[in-house]
Amino acid sequence: MAGMGWILTIIVGGMAGWIAEKLMKADHGLLTNILLGIAGAVVLNFLLGLIGVAFGGIFGQLIVAVAGACLLIYGYRMISS
Repeated sequence: MAGMGWILTIIVGGMAGWIAEKLMKADHGLLTNILLGIAGAVVLNFLLGLIGVAFGGIFGQLIVAVAGACLLIYGYRMISS
């Protein structure tokens, strides 16, 4: 989440983790949602950067963070089952 301060990163990460939790029908706590949202944004931004795609602004980063968090939840489910 380049260009955002720590507070905004935590807020967007929390929102993204919560949205991903609802989309994937998971049950996590607030801290896990924040971490999933931030980690999802970092992972997907890295992968998108490899192919030359970038999303800017808070809304763009929120979309990337939600998609990345969903990807992390899916990956965890595949590994744990």
